[in-house]
Formats: sequence, structure tokens, C-alpha cells
Amino acid sequence: MNRFIAFPVLLIALLFALVSPAHAQGESADIDAAARGVVRVVIIAADEERGIVPISHGSGFAVAPKRIVTNAHVVRDAVNDNSLRVGIVPSEGGEAVYGRILKVSPRNDLALVEITGDLRLPPLVLSGEPVRDSGDSYAVGYPMNVDRAQGLEIGDIFKAQPPVKSRGFLAGTRPSRQFHTVLHTAPIASGNSGGPLLDSCGRVLGVNSFGADSAGADAEFFFAVSNRELGPFLRENGVEPRANDTQCRSLAALDADEQARIAQEQMAARAELASRSAEERARRERAQFEAEMQVRDERDDRMFASVLLLLLGAGAAWWAYEKRASKTSEGAEWPAANKGAAAAGAGFVLIALFLQLTRPGIDEIDRRVANALGNPDGGGDGGETGDDPQVAAGNITYLCTIDKQRSRITRSDTEDVEFSWNNGGCVNERTQYGFSGGTWSRAFVPNDEQAVSVASFDPQRRIYRTERYLLSRSAMETAREARSMYKAPSCGAEDAAATLGDQQSAVLSALPARPNERLVYSCEAKSGD
Repeated sequence: MNRFIAFPVLLIALLFALVSPAHAQGESADIDAAARGVVRVVIIAADEERGIVPISHGSGFAVAPKRIVTNAHVVRDAVNDNSLRVGIVPSEGGEAVYGRILKVSPRNDLALVEITGDLRLPPLVLSGEPVRDSGDSYAVGYPMNVDRAQGLEIGDIFKAQPPVKSRGFLAGTRPSRQFHTVLHTAPIASGNSGGPLLDSCGRVLGVNSFGADSAGADAEFFFAVSNRELGPFLRENGVEPRANDTQCRSLAALDADEQARIAQEQMAARAELASRSAEERARRERAQFEAEMQVRDERDDRMFASVLLLLLGAGAAWWAYEKRASKTSEGAEWPAANKGAAAAGAGFVLIALFLQLTRPGIDEIDRRVANALGNPDGGGDGGETGDDPQVAAGNITYLCTIDKQRSRITRSDTEDVEFSWNNGGCVNERTQYGFSGGTWSRAFVPNDEQAVSVASFDPQRRIYRTERYLLSRSAMETAREARSMYKAPSCGAEDAAATLGDQQSAVLSALPARPNERLVYSCEAKSGD
């Protein structure tokens, strides 16, 4: 292993990780994504002369596609006066619709409203983490003082407008007015009531409700109804909110950790390779020495045996020759024993020649070394090829488990993922993945959600990853238009992977530089596959 190369790589990666914030924060895109589910809640009166007249307004946010949470005091007038109606004005696109009050809880200042029109909103996710005594917080809503400063007319209040986002800090939790609240400094004003208080990952910490009285130079603090009140309220009224209790981390922090992890993996791989090389050299040298000793001993043994047989053959032939000469001079016939001795002598000579000719040569040493190393053909080193035989075989069923340390989870479920993978990029024998830039991936652009998901799989490392992009209405329309321009090839079609890799490039190029969410899974091949 080249330590002069590996050490700087690890040092740089570790410095990168150290420079990154220890408690990394979220992305501004998450606040923007959450704001798309925030609405203006308007209390409306019908006037014969002026038509529809707004009486007051507050804020609210979606907890289900057709359910809005706001403060009880925002809709109090509509509860007490049946002639008043509740209007819901979305933050982007779409017409204002009416809402129907389902439940009001004055005790903790919460109300649940049902959307009666065709409007569907992206629900916000509740934070399942305990609220810290410090950290960023964001208030999102429609403060009236901003409306007045902009000079908005009465009719303008029914037009879709982005909510105001203000940043502050958390100051802990405390019971107040007989219910549990989150104390913070994110500025709110009249009209913010009922809007969400978010953490830096865009998850709901509470429902903004009221502010502390301030006099003179006193610092201003504000209160939000905490999730300890909101969660049970929603469940009691048939809404199971999405919740997430993972640590809020930025993608920049995850990328820094990943760089450090890759550097460590590279160092470990180099160390393992160096160790394996050293072991392999020692093993080869040992096999070489043993093979040389064996071949030398066998050559010596055969040489000794062939010399001995040659001597025996020569002796037997000489004895038979002498006996034949004496018998011939006497005129007697050569006895059978003498003939046998001559034949035996000839046989000894032939065997000696055979042993000499079949002595193991120098090339026998290489063959025996190869056999000892597990490579009877004599080529290579008999080690691993680096290819995963399961991957090469294809049609493997994988069970993938979320790796929370490498993931940024804001709203998605993190259940185990199981799928079969074909080495042609076919998932579950029906969904073709595209191959481009050395990556297997598939872009999913749904029609009923304002989010694009990109799934990717690395068969060698056995890493499955899903990245989700929460898009605005206009950005989602662009992505859908790009997706409508092609039909994904079916599994097994000719050049299906390369074709899809080219086709979906238009969708991928329409996405932001960073996703809102990244789920990383570690996969294992299921037994029996």
C-alpha cells in the first residue's frame, strides 16, 4: 500500500468532515417545499351590496390532502355565526375554495377544517424529535402588516400568494394557557395565527398561536401549540399525520461524511490489497520452495534408480554373455536360464532409460506451484477476479435496509425494500432502469404528487438509493412535460438500459441541484437466490 498517497486522501476527507457543522442544518428548499402546503384562512361574509367580504384572516397548513389545521381563534367567528364561511386560499396556483369546520378545540387553540372544493395540498410532516432549547426555527404564514405594507386591496386577499417566511431561534418548550407550547423568536404578527412553526428541515414543530407582550426594549418571544397537543388532536379526529423523528441533517453534511467514508474505505481496500499481496507472495514462495524440493528429490531418486538398473542390466547381460561364450566353445546349447538373464538385463536397461526420460523437468515446478495455489491451468494467481458472481448471474432478490447515518429523511417511510434485480437493469421483471454515466437509475414523475423521485442501484456495492425532489407547481409541470415526451422501454427490449438512460436525461436536467430527501439502503441478497 502506498502510504504517501492514502494518508493525504484520508486527511483531506477528515478535514472536510471537521469543517462541516457538527449539527448540520437543513436546506432552504425544505422550507419552500413546506410553504406550498400553507394556506391563507379567510373568514368571509356575504354582503348584498359588496358581495363576498373578508372579515378576518389567519393562516393554516395541510395535514392531509383535504384537511387543514389552524387556530381555534382564527375560525371562532365562523363557529359563532352560521352566516360566515371559511375560505381557503392556496399559496400557489389554483382557485380559492371553501372549507368546512370539522372540529374546534378552544382548550389548546386548534381547529381542523375540511377542504370542500377540488383543491388538494401537499401535507406537512410533523417532527417527532423532542424540541431543543436552541436551534433555528421558521414561521410561515400571512401576517397582516405585510399585506398593509404592500397596499393589498380586499380582493387581493383571495389571490394565490406565497406566504411570508421568517427565521428565528428556539427557546425551549413550556406549558402555557393550560396547553403545551414551543417558545421561539421567529417573528409573527396578526395573520400568522394557525401557520406552522418549522424546523430547518421543514418539519412542523407546532402551530403558531400568540406572542408575548413586550414593552419598550424587551425582546419579543412567540408561542406555538406544540406537537404534543397537535398529534393527539389530529388522531382523535381521524387524521393520522406524517411524522419523522430522525435527526435533521443537511445534504452538505451527508456529502462530507460520505467523502470521509469513501476515503476510509479506499484506505482499508488498499491495506487489504497490500496484505493479500504480501500473503500471496509468501504463499507462492512457500509453494515454489516445496515444489522445487519435491522435483529435485524425484529427479535424484529416478537418476539413482536408473543408474542402479543400468548396472543390474549390464551385470546380467555380461553374465549371460560370458556363459554363452563358454557354452558355445564347448559345443553345448545355451541354457534357458542364460537366455532369461539376458532378457532381464535388457529389461533393466529399458526401465532405466524410461526412468531417465520421464524425470520431472523444470516446467513441472511451475505446474505444481499453480496447483498448490488453486489454479491448475497455471495462469494468473488463483485469487479473486473482483467480479461478484451473484451480480454476474442476475435475477437476484435483494432485501434492503435503511442506513439512517447516510440518509436525509424528512417525510418518507423507511421500511425495508425488497426487489429482484436482473443484470440487464430490470427490477421485479417489469420496471426497466436506465444506465448512464456508470449509474443505474429510474426517474418517477407521478401525476398526483408534487414530487419527483429518482431511484438508483449499485449492484457491486449493493447500495439502493432514493432521492426525492419536492417541486413547485410550475417545476412539476415542466418535469411532467419532459416525462411525457418518451415511453420507457420494457424489460428485455434491445438496448433498453442505454435507451432509457438517454430518454430520462431531460427529466433529470429539470430537477434542482440537490434533492430534499435522500434515502440510502444497504442491500443483501436473500438466501436461496
